[in-house]
Amino acid sequence: MRALLLTLLVTCLPATAAELTIETPNGAHAWTTADLLAHPARTEIDIPQDVSYKRAMHYQAVPLATLLTGLKPDDTLQAVALDGFAAELQAAPLLAAQGARAWLAIEDPAHPWPPLGDEKPSAGPFYLVWTDPAAGRIVPEQWPFQIARLRYLAPIAQRFPALLPAADASPAVREGFLAFQKNCLACHRLNGAGDAAFGPDLNLPYSPTEYFADDFLGRYIRDPQSLRRWPQAKMPAFSREILDDDTLHHLIDYLRHMAKRKA
Repeated sequence: MRALLLTLLVTCLPATAAELTIETPNGAHAWTTADLLAHPARTEIDIPQDVSYKRAMHYQAVPLATLLTGLKPDDTLQAVALDGFAAELQAAPLLAAQGARAWLAIEDPAHPWPPLGDEKPSAGPFYLVWTDPAAGRIVPEQWPFQIARLRYLAPIAQRFPALLPAADASPAVREGFLAFQKNCLACHRLNGAGDAAFGPDLNLPYSPTEYFADDFLGRYIRDPQSLRRWPQAKMPAFSREILDDDTLHHLIDYLRHMAKRKA
């Protein structure tokens, strides 16, 4: 495996700013908030429907691709947030200059962002946001906030073989595995495999396909609050614009398949 380490460390400085350190094969560079706000590619962007704030937001931001020198489209990155959320991100959409475009939003200490909710912090100091996300079918898990680290990853088959379907699995199950990586792995582990520490394991001790009857699992994924409502609920709804019906069925096929492959 070619040597590549890209680490983004966020260190909050009291009442001032944060520091962003990026390491690539070209060397390491530490960016303070002030450095990023003065970056020549820094601009102001409007996000009509911010995923985390659920309303229009205005940010000072830098195109993320300008900070990811040395990466290739088929590489995989992982954004690890301060709360344990760990989003697997394919590099190709992060590097794209057309269509859906990734931006590193930078919280200015002089003008802090609003909190995400009662007794919650803001999405800062660094937040991955997208312009024209529909063009790339960008899902909520690709909007990590409070980013603590961004690192290069080996292929998932090498890191977590316990997630893999059987060699003779159907095409639908294999499509479901891809959907699981994109939509679920940021929050959940399966068979104990994964880096997230946000949601429960989806196979141990039981798969949700074993305790949701009939079509209730699909309904739960579509709108969790319609079946289980409590103040601490964190799972987002997956609309058809994010997860179409066929993909949802394939995801459930994968979970049902993996229920027979418990670690």
